[in-house]
Amino acid sequence: MSKGLRTRAIRAGLNSDRNSNAVIPPIALSSAFRREDPAVQPQFDYARTNNPGRCLLAEAVADLEGAAGGIATVSGMAAIDLLLHDLAHGARIVCSHDAYGGTRRLLDARALGGRFTVQYADLSDPDIAREAITAGTRLVLLETPSNPRLRISDITAIAALAHATGAELAVDNTVLSPVLQRPIELGADYSVQSTTKLINGHSDMVGGLVCVRDAARLERLQWWANCAGVGAAAFDSYLALRGLRTLPLRAQAQSQSALDIATWLAGDERIAHVDYPGLHSHPGHALAARQQAAFGQLISLELAPGLDPREVVRHFDIFTLAQSLGGVESLANIPALMTHAAMTPEARAEAGIPDTLIRLSVGLESVEDLIDDIDSALAG
Repeated sequence: MSKGLRTRAIRAGLNSDRNSNAVIPPIALSSAFRREDPAVQPQFDYARTNNPGRCLLAEAVADLEGAAGGIATVSGMAAIDLLLHDLAHGARIVCSHDAYGGTRRLLDARALGGRFTVQYADLSDPDIAREAITAGTRLVLLETPSNPRLRISDITAIAALAHATGAELAVDNTVLSPVLQRPIELGADYSVQSTTKLINGHSDMVGGLVCVRDAARLERLQWWANCAGVGAAAFDSYLALRGLRTLPLRAQAQSQSALDIATWLAGDERIAHVDYPGLHSHPGHALAARQQAAFGQLISLELAPGLDPREVVRHFDIFTLAQSLGGVESLANIPALMTHAAMTPEARAEAGIPDTLIRLSVGLESVEDLIDDIDSALAG
């Protein structure tokens, strides 16, 4: 019998232990695993290559994504970097122009060394996407919703453009996770995410994950993960798998709270602009409603003239000023000074990230308390 996504997330890894019959799988902290025969390589022989908890996490997320398999890595950035390892020298990459600042920092550094060339483009605009994804492109790296402006790109259409030119499509799914969006089912070759964020959900580990459509490609990337030593640690894998079990409930609750808060913000005269795909005024609302199960926990906003975002965030009581997202706790961030500070001022201007932008990650606190906190902070 086919089980629902919520059931699969909760049951991931349960009852897999055959030694003690523990319901929750134990943590295997050993760096080495015993062989019965020196000539026969077992599933687990050395922790850099594989680990039972890491394997369970990758299998569970890949199942939710509808992928052939997955690779759990030490961070979200390691997951993205893993895709770059065997690109041919001089390959061309097209990336969302408003991608996470760390993604652009990585791509720019690799490109500066001559590893490949990279073009940034607004892939939420179909005409710009068609112009950017041309013959010779080998990888398209798409963020949707983008961070922090929450632009929505058509995954199916971008996949078709990429495949028509011989390129592969990787979608950074960090903002939504596989319970709210499944890029591989929409045509992507890879779904990449920071498990630090929604999947773990408790802000107590760092990790990443690459889910792969093609089994042969998965095997090649597993070789590179072992070669480069980027596999997730045993304890971090345990924490992420623990978080995965409540992910469907958390993601839906946080999305509903974010929609309530965004609706309230949109009606407040102290707010000049609100970015939230759940609002009908958002240009990507209809597309988001088609390819997402909900609209996510991120909101970005610009203040009315005269209000200083640095002063506003200092007055928060519940929202904590910190540069992450997706946890049970609500966070506030000024991208130009924090998550996207590595971008040049020119690159931030091109991506539409002004110094005055505030990004909110909505947690699981009472939505009434969160609205009161924002109201109080705006009042100073």
